[in-house]
Formats: sequence, structure tokens, C-alpha cells
Amino acid sequence: MNVISGAFQLMQSRQDFFLGLLGEHLRISFTAICIAIVLGLIIGILVGEFSLISKPTIAVVNLLYTIPSLSLLGFLIPFSGIGDTTAIIALTIYALLPMVRNTYTGMTTVSPLLLDAATAMGSTRMQVLLRVRLPLALPMIVAGIRSMTVMTIALSGVSSFIGAGGLGVAVYRGITTNNKSMTLAGSILIALLAVVADFFIGMVERVVKKHRS
Repeated sequence: MNVISGAFQLMQSRQDFFLGLLGEHLRISFTAICIAIVLGLIIGILVGEFSLISKPTIAVVNLLYTIPSLSLLGFLIPFSGIGDTTAIIALTIYALLPMVRNTYTGMTTVSPLLLDAATAMGSTRMQVLLRVRLPLALPMIVAGIRSMTVMTIALSGVSSFIGAGGLGVAVYRGITTNNKSMTLAGSILIALLAVVADFFIGMVERVVKKHRS
């Protein structure tokens, strides 16, 4: 209990420090999330439209996902150096799997009868994609964004080990100085940020599902 109360007292006494780290954490996380959404949608649509490349592409994305986070960060350092850039690249790579997988799954589970009906009515392949497949796959895509966002916010804490900013700095400082209150304070804020993001995206997901139904 002393550690917990100490963590909250520390957050209160050093508000500016933690607010600065929170801003950095949001910037790094949401930069990676935005990039992953764009790339994941593009890749997911491509593998959904062209079945020949679906299996190898999904396999490659799955393989990247199995690499431990610290190993990936260490591998990227010679190419992009230490700091926020390397963190954003690594987080984007990890975030791609749920985006690609959910986009692909959402598109391939659309009823073939609906696709045949749209084609029979004279719709082009692009029109079928934009007016039928993607709208019907949207709930699955939003679910992918939701899980990817929570995961990215949590993983951003590890980025401090290669010199990136964010709330992981508090965790890292706490570990290296044996300051349990500092470690717990950083961990609590990361968890709260992930929960808040999950709540708001969950609201969007419910709206999308309700609109679809």
C-alpha cells in the first residue's frame, strides 16, 4: 500500500513531468497507429482482393509479430538510430498484424451472394469493393483498430529502453534507480491511457455495428 500511495503522491507532486511524458507517449503511439491504419488497410485490401498473395503476405506479417519487441528495437537501431523514430517504426510493424488480419477477414467473410448480386447489377470491381465489401467489413476493421491501439499504447512503454520518450521513461527510471513508486506511477498511467483509448474506440465500434444492423 505504501508503494501505491507513493505512486499517486509522486504523480501529484511531479505533474509537469508526467504530463510531458504523457504528451510524448500519445504522440509516439498515435503516430504509429495512424501509419499502421493506412498501411494495414492497403495491405489488407490487396490480400483480400488478390488471393494469390494472401497466404504469403499474412505469413510474413505473422512472422514479424513473433519477433520480441526489444529484439526488433535493437535490430532497427543501426538503420534508424535511437529515439522516437525507431520506436514508431517498431510499433507500426507490430500494429500491422491486427489491421491486416481484420481487414482481410472482414472482406473475405462477406457473403458471395451479395458480391454476385452487386456484380449482376453492373457494378465494377472497384464499386463492389467500395460500396459492398469495405462497408460490410467495417465492424471487423474497427475491432482491429481497437485491439491494435491498446497493444500499441502498452508496447510504447518499452521504447524508453532505446532512448524514446513517453511514459516508459518513468518506468525505466524507476527500474534503474529502484524507485518502485516511479515504476508503478508510469505503469498506472500507461494502463489508464490504454483503457481510455479502448473505451472510446469501443463506443465507435458499437455505433458501427448498430448502424450496420
